[in-house]
Order: sequence, then C-alpha cells, then structure tokens
Amino acid sequence: MTATITLETLDKAGSFEAYLAEPANGAAKAAIVVIQEIFGVNAGIRRKCDQLAEVGYLAIAPDLFWRLEPGIELDPDIPDQFQAALGWMGKFDQTQGTRDIEATIRTARDKINGGKVGAVGYCLGGRLAYMTAARTDIDASVGYYAVGIDGLLGEKHAIARPLMLHIAGSDHFVTPDVQAKMHEGLDDQPKVTLHDYPGVDHGFATEFGKRRADEAAKLADQRTMAFFAENLA
Repeated sequence: MTATITLETLDKAGSFEAYLAEPANGAAKAAIVVIQEIFGVNAGIRRKCDQLAEVGYLAIAPDLFWRLEPGIELDPDIPDQFQAALGWMGKFDQTQGTRDIEATIRTARDKINGGKVGAVGYCLGGRLAYMTAARTDIDASVGYYAVGIDGLLGEKHAIARPLMLHIAGSDHFVTPDVQAKMHEGLDDQPKVTLHDYPGVDHGFATEFGKRRADEAAKLADQRTMAFFAENLA
C-alpha cells in the first residue's frame, strides 16, 4: 500500500508531505526513512520505498525541500533539471532538513508501535544520513555516495549506532582526496563501516536512468539489506 501523508515539524509550526509505502499485509518488521537526492522525492526514490515495503519494511520518504518549494521532482538525466537540482541544493538548510528527518523518524516509530527505525539516503541524502546518525536516535543508517563527509568528521564521536557508507570510487563529486579523508577519519570509528566501489561514479545505485552501475548497485543493496536485517531486528 502506498500513500502521501502529512507530517508535522518538530516545533509544530509547519507541515510537510511524505511518500509512504507499507507491506501488503500491513505488518512491518521495522521502518526505514528514505532520504532523497537533490532531485526530490522522484520516481526513483518512491521505487526505493516500494522495494523496502516488498520485503516487509514500512518506508517513508519526506519531501525535505518543502520550505523551498513543495513537491520538487526532477530527472537527473535531463541537463536543465540537473542544474535546477544543484540550485535547490545550494538553498537547502541541512540542519532544518535533519530536524524534518527526526520528525519523520518519530512518525515512523509511532506507526510501528515503538519499533526500530533506520534511514537510507543518496547523494545529499547520504550526507543527511550521516548527520541523522550523529544527531538523532535513529537505530541504523546507510549513506550512498554521501557528499562532503570530510567536513562533518568532527561529529563522528556522536555516532552511537551503526552507520554504513557506500563510496563510489570514481565519484566526481567526492574526489579521491575526500575519500581518503573519510577513511582516515572513520575507519577507526567502531560504529561506522565503509565500502568502496572502484570505477563507479556518483549515483551508481539509482533505480532509473543513465547513472546506474548495475553490478555495484546490486552489491551495495545486498549489503544494505543485510545491515538492516541485523540492526533493525
């Protein structure tokens, strides 16, 4: 079952929409917050939610750009839309976005009667998954090709629950020097696991479009599902 639901902000001063996917039998084993790329809650993000519901999770993808413009939905394979997405990212308040993720976590937890909640994010969402791991009570988090983690290493000591990061080895947004800093800063953090995927670029695990690298995407997704099975049980 899928639906669009409305969530309140933490301070109750506003509300925003989210895409919800639930298991067909209605009995979710846990919940997962799916954190958008810079392209909004588009068809690819909704498909991520649907796949999680198919294997028994309740999945929620909040519209994090709602303060800028509700309902942004872009295609990264269309150049004008890709450039528009970069513009939205530049205007986005990531701290407020993390608070909206926290509000989503609370809603998700309520919907599964206090059970465990994970998060998985892509691109900007991968960065936000790291911030969520450091700043909220999320039970487990996964970030795909997260951007700018080298600037967040000062928060690594706040990560108290498991975090997995998938790194695209040929990511033109996350250059080799940044990848090296991620390993240097996080390899000794006992709650953090890093996986490298040599030769693939940013966006390799997208559901649709030209960016997908199928073999690496399937391996990363297998690792993600095993990670959630272990940490959200």
